[in-house]
Amino acid sequence: MNIEKFKHQHVKIFECIETLRLHSLAGVAANAREIALTVVRMSSVIKLHLSVEDTVLYPALRSSSSRAIAKMGDAYQDEMKVIARSYEEFARKWNTASNVARDPDGFRADANVVLKKLYARIRQEDADFYPAIEAI
Repeated sequence: MNIEKFKHQHVKIFECIETLRLHSLAGVAANAREIALTVVRMSSVIKLHLSVEDTVLYPALRSSSSRAIAKMGDAYQDEMKVIARSYEEFARKWNTASNVARDPDGFRADANVVLKKLYARIRQEDADFYPAIEAI
């Protein structure tokens, strides 16, 4: 299975996370517009990524001849549902400049929790999950 598009989307998500980090360091309130736009941009990539995973990747893994990879896919999908819900709440809350500017400390706190989980998950996929998929 060719998963290059998934990997490319991971790079885009990492770029957005880094952009958010840099804008936050430079001042959340002062960069509220750019932060909100980045959240919206990242959300588009994440929604597409999750949709294709759910409709193409995970079903393909379930029908794989490798029971281990099918089981791994199910575990990754279940875990991602929890992370996706957290991210969706984060994105709904911080997708406007006014919300970001109104509560810079809240944005930082939420970003530190939600984006750290998302970042760690993507790193895990890149290090463990995708190589396992490519090996079959």
